[in-house]
Amino acid sequence: MRAYLVFTGTGPILVLTTYPDIGDARLVEKLRQKGIAKFIAYEVPLDRVKRLYGTPFDVIASDLEQAEDMRVLDFNGHHIFCNFSLQELGEPLKYGD
Repeated sequence: MRAYLVFTGTGPILVLTTYPDIGDARLVEKLRQKGIAKFIAYEVPLDRVKRLYGTPFDVIASDLEQAEDMRVLDFNGHHIFCNFSLQELGEPLKYGD
């Protein structure tokens, strides 16, 4: 499982996924179905996300054990920015034109 901080046109979201990477065509299609055609994403440490989100993380992670998929863990931009420092993010992964 992987966690990504994804910057979209409407703000950041925190995503959990069992796809191998953010550029996986199936994951990109899932995001497109949610109206996200282009984005900038950063992988964030899964153990940190688990510590920060606790039970909601566990519930979503359990759901993702059933099949390869993705779930939005957090869509509150203010909350996400309070939990993750931009300084600690690695290289961005860009998708779209």
